[in-house]
Amino acid sequence: MKTLSNLSLKLRLLLAPLILFGLIYLIILLVCSYFHIGSYLVYGVFGLIIIFIQYLLGPKMVERSMHVHYVTEQEAPNLHAIIGDLAMKAGVPKPRVGVAEIDVPNAFAFGKSKRDGRICVTRGILKLLDKEELEAVLGHEMSHIKHNDMIVMTLVSAVPLICYIIALNFLFSGQGNNNGGYGFIIGIAAFGAYILGQLLVLFISRTREYYADQGSVELGGRPHKLASALYKLVYGSATASEESIKEVSGLKAFFMNDVSDAGNEINDLQQLDFNRDGTISEEELARLRYSDTKVSTGQSLKELLSTHPNMLKRVKRLSELE
Repeated sequence: MKTLSNLSLKLRLLLAPLILFGLIYLIILLVCSYFHIGSYLVYGVFGLIIIFIQYLLGPKMVERSMHVHYVTEQEAPNLHAIIGDLAMKAGVPKPRVGVAEIDVPNAFAFGKSKRDGRICVTRGILKLLDKEELEAVLGHEMSHIKHNDMIVMTLVSAVPLICYIIALNFLFSGQGNNNGGYGFIIGIAAFGAYILGQLLVLFISRTREYYADQGSVELGGRPHKLASALYKLVYGSATASEESIKEVSGLKAFFMNDVSDAGNEINDLQQLDFNRDGTISEEELARLRYSDTKVSTGQSLKELLSTHPNMLKRVKRLSELE
C-alpha cells in the first residue's frame, strides 16, 4: 500500500509538469507560426529569463517577506540537532536554520537547491508543539528539500505567467486583429492555457504536500504526531489575528497549511479530537483509518483552487501510513 501510494505521488509529480510544459510548447508554437518564426527561441529564451530571475531572487524575497534571521547552534541547539539528524537521514547537506519573526505558528523550507536549502520556523510554532510534533513538521520540510520541490515550483509557476503575458500581448495590443483574427485566437488560447496552467500548478503544490507528509514518516516521524501538529497549526492560524494572517497570506504556499482557510479546517479536525485534549493521539488517528471521511462538494471545489490539500483528506491519508 505504502509503495503503491509513493509511486502514485511520484507519477503525479512527473505527469503534471509534463502536461504543463506541453501546454506552453503548444502556445509558443502558435505564436511562432503567427510571426513566421522558424525557431521557438524567442519565447523560449524569454521564459528561461523569467525562471532564472525567480530562481536567483526567490530566496531573498522569502527572507524579507517572512522576516527571517538565521540562528547559530548556540542560539537554537534543539532546532540544529533535529535538523542535522533529519538531514543525515535524508542524505542531503544540512540546511541553514532560521527563525521567522511571525506570530502565526508554522514552518517552511526554501532555497535554490539541496545545497542551498533553508528550513525556518516561525516564532509562534516554538511555543505550540511538543518535541515529536516539531520533529514530524521539520521532517516534512526536510522532505521538500530532498524532493527538490523548490526548483520544481519555480519552474512550473513561470509557465502560467508566460501564458498570461502572451495573452495580454495578443488581446490588448492590437495584434489580435491581424491575420484575419488569428492573433485573437492565439490570445484566447494563451489565456485558457494560463487558467489551466494555474490549476495544474495548484495541483502540483497539493501533491507535493502529500509527498512531503509521507517523506516525514519515512524519516522517522510518527503519523499521529504529524497529524497532531497539523491540528495545532490549523488551530493557531484560526485563532491568529486578521492582521497576522494578511501579513503572510501571499506566501501561504510555503506553509504547512492554508492559513487563510484555517477557520473551516478546524471544524473538521475537531471531530477527530474525541477526548478534546487539543491533540490527535495514535488511537484517534487509528479510528479515522477505518472511518469514511466525507468532504462537501463546496470544500472539494475550494480545494481545486488551493495550494494545500483538504486537511481532513490529508489527515485521513496519514492514518493509512500509521
